[in-house]
Amino acid sequence: MKHQFTNDLIHETSPYLLQHAHNPVHWKPWSDEVLEEAQEKNKPLLISIGYAACHWCHVMEHESFEDTLVASIMNSEFINIKVDREERPDVDQVYMNAIQLMRGQGGWPLNIVALPDGKPFWGTTYMPKEQWMESLQQLSDVYINDRKKVEEYAVKLQQGLQAMEEVIPSTAVSEFQEEEIDEAVRQWKTYFDHNMGGINRAPKFMMPNNYDFLLRRAHQTEDTELNDFVHLTLKKMAYGGVYDQIGGGFSRYSVDKKWHVPHFEKMLYDNAQLVSLYSHAYQQSGKSLYRQVVYETLGFVERELLDASNAFYSSLDADSLDEEGKLEEGAFYVWKQQDLEALLKEDYALFADYFNINAYGFWEHETYVLIREKDDEVIAATYGISAEELQQKITQFKKLLLEERSKRERPRLDDKSLTSWNALMIKGYVDAYHAFGEERFLDMAIKNGEFIVDKQFKKDGGLYHSYKAGKSTINGYLEDHATTIQAFIALFEATADTQWIDRAKALTEYVFQHFYDEKSQLFFFTSDQDTSLVVRSIEKSDNVIPASNSIMAKNLFKLGHIYGEKQYLEASRKMLNNMKQDILRFGSSHSNWLDLMSNFSSTFYEVAIVGERSLALMKELQENYIPNTLVVMSETASELPLLEQRFTAGETWIYVCIDGSCKLPVQTSDEALKQMGKVE
Repeated sequence: MKHQFTNDLIHETSPYLLQHAHNPVHWKPWSDEVLEEAQEKNKPLLISIGYAACHWCHVMEHESFEDTLVASIMNSEFINIKVDREERPDVDQVYMNAIQLMRGQGGWPLNIVALPDGKPFWGTTYMPKEQWMESLQQLSDVYINDRKKVEEYAVKLQQGLQAMEEVIPSTAVSEFQEEEIDEAVRQWKTYFDHNMGGINRAPKFMMPNNYDFLLRRAHQTEDTELNDFVHLTLKKMAYGGVYDQIGGGFSRYSVDKKWHVPHFEKMLYDNAQLVSLYSHAYQQSGKSLYRQVVYETLGFVERELLDASNAFYSSLDADSLDEEGKLEEGAFYVWKQQDLEALLKEDYALFADYFNINAYGFWEHETYVLIREKDDEVIAATYGISAEELQQKITQFKKLLLEERSKRERPRLDDKSLTSWNALMIKGYVDAYHAFGEERFLDMAIKNGEFIVDKQFKKDGGLYHSYKAGKSTINGYLEDHATTIQAFIALFEATADTQWIDRAKALTEYVFQHFYDEKSQLFFFTSDQDTSLVVRSIEKSDNVIPASNSIMAKNLFKLGHIYGEKQYLEASRKMLNNMKQDILRFGSSHSNWLDLMSNFSSTFYEVAIVGERSLALMKELQENYIPNTLVVMSETASELPLLEQRFTAGETWIYVCIDGSCKLPVQTSDEALKQMGKVE
């Protein structure tokens, strides 16, 4: 195609940046050279941050960044930088914190105006064209005519950003009590939606780590009310339009309280963590719905996000072309009644009842987002068929509609692969393997782990962040290293292949060397090899993905037990203790930290299985829901501290230990479970 305009983004690999490569705006990618250019020309920076699947990013591009009049103002008054937040989460984090300080809330597109050295002084999210132009002109005027005032504000804002990153090490004794966790959960409960699940507000994000922790808490404390709430939430999410009822997989969030109308983009990181969550919930409850969700979600991931190198792509866009050729949010996923009637014929009434082609499932423009409300037993009884016959029909419906949907214009694919998100997917596959015993799930996890080993490791032992078209780029962040260590520990637990645990330990040493902050006793988000930003962030709060520090603290806890490394356990304990005040005050924002606190405050089992039947016994143990357990195995003699001097030829023994003190060894999984109080 011939394009009227082309800017510097044409040389990038990020799909999001390439989407803007033919805007009339003179976009440049984030780089040291661009910041130097801004300082030489004494021009403010206009930093616009988004991602490929972002609906409102596309809207603002079409309204403003493709407009030559808007571009003329931006080009004459600013140095314009486009940032893919998924490629540069460090840049996004700094400026998202800035807009939170300035406006109290943020989102994407995130548009920041900053001094030439990167200090922000103004920010907004989506803004209509006329308002955007007016704001830009005012900002240019104030920068030229009242520079001192702008600089003073920017310095104060930078001080505020630095204060947000500050963690003061605790001098208190690092003791963690069950009662403290109970109180944090009690406060959290006041926000529960006991009708539709989740938090009692809209929009609703799925927050898989929240419910993973709450599931564990309900199970270990035998809190039936909390247990019922978690399962209500998981059921409503699986019944909702936020779950793709035809093709499997979850969208990013729902805009309403009943999980109905999603923000239609599908992200790898959500689906990876939700596979883990639903696998754990299946282990705990045995509910067939959870099995279905896991299998369908992994089916979606492999069908639409897997590339030939066994790497997983990042996301699918929210927008696609409708039947009239217009770009519309959700066009690929929604259905019109007359189209369904024509497809399903005499089965339409049953389908319409099951998926609510009625007022409950109506969205807009004569379209429906499929949502379930009634359980299978109710529908089956209404139509005089068995539950098995109903499921056969639903399976046929899904196959028919998936085939019909495949004829539509597909949403755009963000085909870069991020190390951290792939690592989360590895853990999802391993968790599904433990829950369902499917060897192909473990095979996929291993293949993806081998992709990271083959493509994403740097010569110095660290990781790259991004991969696309055979090219590994961007120095890895803490989240890449923390999630990969977590994934490799999981692979070791599932396979007994020591390459995974050796790599996890080597990466951990690398993290201490390049990310550790002596002052806070936590880890910086960026390596000491990276160019400094306005502030050097420390990611502390768990969000849609747990904080890289909380993942790292849990890694250190596990590695400390596996290797008998007291310094790892002590580092984990210090991190937790330094975060304790925030954890107990804002439990929902620190659920992964609370999970670690549960390890320290209650019984944690180290299970060592040694002998030729270790793999079979591991499978028998891991199909149970035992969240407070580390399982390490070996078919032969091993020098790992948990396994050392425990091998006996021709026999297989299970050692159940607590803090290195072991019960008498046993030879069956039932006996081991009994020692852990899991069977009578």
